[in-house]
Amino acid sequence: MLLIPCPWCGPRDEAEFHYGGQAHVAYPADPAALTDEEWARYLFFRDNPMGPFSERWNHTSGCRRWFTVTRDTTTNAITPETSR
Repeated sequence: MLLIPCPWCGPRDEAEFHYGGQAHVAYPADPAALTDEEWARYLFFRDNPMGPFSERWNHTSGCRRWFTVTRDTTTNAITPETSR
């Protein structure tokens, strides 16, 4: 089981969290101007790298706050990011 370090509550079991996807995905400047294909790409296409990857997590069974961590996808080692 994965131990996720909540910045407010400390390390907790992954069962207490909800995965929010890739972090740092910029919202389109003018979403109304996007084609259907561009909108679908924004909504559904995400990176899937081997190695360090920034992710958003929500502590649903605790403080209910969102935060970002960097997880190594090959080892599952987690490093908290400084920005919340």
